[in-house]
Amino acid sequence: MDDVAIRTWQLTKSYRRHPALRGLDLEVPAGGVFGYLGPNGAGKSTTIRLLAGLLRPTAGRAEVFGFDTVADRERVQRRIGYLPGDFVAYPDLTGAQYLRYLSSLRGGVGWTTVQQLAKRFDLDLELRIGTLSHGNRQKVGILQAFMHEPELLILDEPTSGLDPLMQREFLTLVREVRESGRTVFLSSHIMSEVDTVADTVGILRAGQLVVTRSVEELKARTVRRVDLAFARAVHARPAPSAAGCRWSRSGSPAPPGSRPRCRWPIPRHPGSG
Repeated sequence: MDDVAIRTWQLTKSYRRHPALRGLDLEVPAGGVFGYLGPNGAGKSTTIRLLAGLLRPTAGRAEVFGFDTVADRERVQRRIGYLPGDFVAYPDLTGAQYLRYLSSLRGGVGWTTVQQLAKRFDLDLELRIGTLSHGNRQKVGILQAFMHEPELLILDEPTSGLDPLMQREFLTLVREVRESGRTVFLSSHIMSEVDTVADTVGILRAGQLVVTRSVEELKARTVRRVDLAFARAVHARPAPSAAGCRWSRSGSPAPPGSRPRCRWPIPRHPGSG
């Protein structure tokens, strides 16, 4: 297996005159989990569609395991499992019919693997997809991405619609993929979801990559705020002299006899809870 799963060079995508992604230079090592973070509209889904060969870049280029996502699109798509952020399946098919159809397109998938995944996610494959809740439709999407055990999983907001128990099961599955030596590219706008499984995180803002760091580095740089509320009235003067202490009301002096609140920023360190 290649040492690098994904490489991009000045990858750019514009819709008419609106730039959705600008000059993305990215390298994702193989065999780990890469968290791709950013607010809605930052360009995460555009990046993912470019990597999956579903869009042509306006400029620049991207490779997946050394294959160009435009010139070698079919080779790229044979090596990935893809879950879009707006997953849609044929509503008149049952989950089993839909997954068997995709399996035939991919040259066959062990049905035992599909059944094991369905059991893990408590999904009834005999129900028509059109009758399923949003969360259960998302489970079908997860199964179709994972069932053929691809070298690279490209997942766009994969826990959307899942309840907390299923979110935990999904993250466990991602860890298992990493332990097997395969690669996961995981897009989200929730840091707490990503930092539990990711090795490296890239943060995207307004179509530009602003930082790429290991999760340990990001945790070390994170600042926490601690609020202290006194149980009874105290003399207000000593508190503002403490470094970083601020009154909860616009930083104004606390009135006599009030119960002041103080806030101190506390740096997090690697391994801290």
